[in-house]
Amino acid sequence: MVYLRLYSLLILLTGIAAADWLTFGGDPQRTSWARNESILNKQNVGTMEMKFKLKLDNAPKELTSLMQPVVIDQVKTPRGIKEFVIVAGSSDTIHAVDADSGKLVWRKSFTPEGTPTRAPNTLCPFAVNATPVIDSGRGRFKTIYMIASDGKLHALDAYNGEDRFPPTAFVPAFSKNWSLNLYEGVLYTAISQRCNGVPSSVYSMDLNVPEHPIHSFEAGPTGAGIWGRGGVAISPSGKIYAITGDGPFDPANGKFSDTILALSAKDLKLVDYYTPTNREWLTRKDLDIGNVTPVVFPYKDREYVVGAGKEGRLYLMQSGSLGGETHRKPLWTSPLMSNEDVSYSGHGFWGAFATWEDEQAKRWIFAPTWGPPHPSAGFHVTNGEAPHGSIMAFRMEMKDGWPVLNPAWVSRDMDVPEPPIIANGVLFALSSGEDVRQFAAKTAERLAGSRKTILYALDAETGKELYSSGELSSFTHFGGLAISNGRVFVSTYDGCLYAFGLKEESR
Repeated sequence: MVYLRLYSLLILLTGIAAADWLTFGGDPQRTSWARNESILNKQNVGTMEMKFKLKLDNAPKELTSLMQPVVIDQVKTPRGIKEFVIVAGSSDTIHAVDADSGKLVWRKSFTPEGTPTRAPNTLCPFAVNATPVIDSGRGRFKTIYMIASDGKLHALDAYNGEDRFPPTAFVPAFSKNWSLNLYEGVLYTAISQRCNGVPSSVYSMDLNVPEHPIHSFEAGPTGAGIWGRGGVAISPSGKIYAITGDGPFDPANGKFSDTILALSAKDLKLVDYYTPTNREWLTRKDLDIGNVTPVVFPYKDREYVVGAGKEGRLYLMQSGSLGGETHRKPLWTSPLMSNEDVSYSGHGFWGAFATWEDEQAKRWIFAPTWGPPHPSAGFHVTNGEAPHGSIMAFRMEMKDGWPVLNPAWVSRDMDVPEPPIIANGVLFALSSGEDVRQFAAKTAERLAGSRKTILYALDAETGKELYSSGELSSFTHFGGLAISNGRVFVSTYDGCLYAFGLKEESR
């Protein structure tokens, strides 16, 4: 009980008690659980409709376009107290949109300093790639943090987009960095894919002191990309969790491919790690686990971490000891849930999770899965065939004194699902429509082969479909959702921001 009270207190202190959606996944733990959403529920979500669609001024770069939206409420303006949706764009743009009217409030664009040393490609577009994070602050001073393509951090006043302090070098220029996270005044991001020659790393910047000191942890000089789109997850106790991808493995010499890392706050020293026993095979088959951001959550007075990857397995670990004394033994590993074909693209778990505790204190994990379920996955509840992808739901239970994740249900078929979010027992998920071929498929071919995004609302206990938006105007690439005060926000590749809400609203 002491741990749970501490967990709740820290959530309040980080500003998540409001209905804002300040960061990827809604909170530093990347739970994607809108705990304080009080408007949308199972009974009314079927009446949702599109509230607005706004075309934003942003030029896509390769497959990269708009980031996942984030939302800040209670912004004091001369026109009253407003709620803003913040959307960063690939071409060094950022937009603030009125969440009620759908009108653009302000826009800023940045001119990057210098040029990349290499030509852009599908994996390295040399573009803005990280979802911003918002410090809700107090009163008028609510600050948006964003990394531009040249690696500089911009701190912007949410009210008007003005600089809170001068742009400051944070990460190497034209690296590929992922969603920003913020904990106790320290910013974090992760880097992958050696874009512009930058090694895969985790970076931090301490905003509590004027000098803004920067620390980093390099996962390896080559490979070991940390490319879960949520960046890093942060526990309430201050540990930083990241997952790396394929590459050399030699812990004695600082090479940690296909490994789940625990780092200390601020200075990013290695605290613990877990590496699957079949790591060499994972690397050889290009079955990264670095393509997923871990999630951190409490269960029965303890804290746990869940990770996964393209192989199609889940890893359940206790946060205080990820892999035991050998660093190779987690609490529990699932059988294969997907990827019977052992494919390195379009199969397995991707992106990030959602987790939720229902009214009966049952803990759920929701995982976006590409490709069909494995024939032996063992789900008792299905919602039709799912050959292209699905959301898989797992319920955490104790078995012989040990926690396990039992398969609960598989959703309807989804065309390459993005990370879901949950509120009041409703799971919101995007069918992205993206062409995710990698072998011999370049950007132009993948653009031509992509379909359309669809927003779904599902019953979180059964997977039953409660709402579908129908096709939107474009696909999404590594996109995502945001939710706040009865509105669900979606961004698409063609530069559009959508808002969905109840047909009959009380505002």
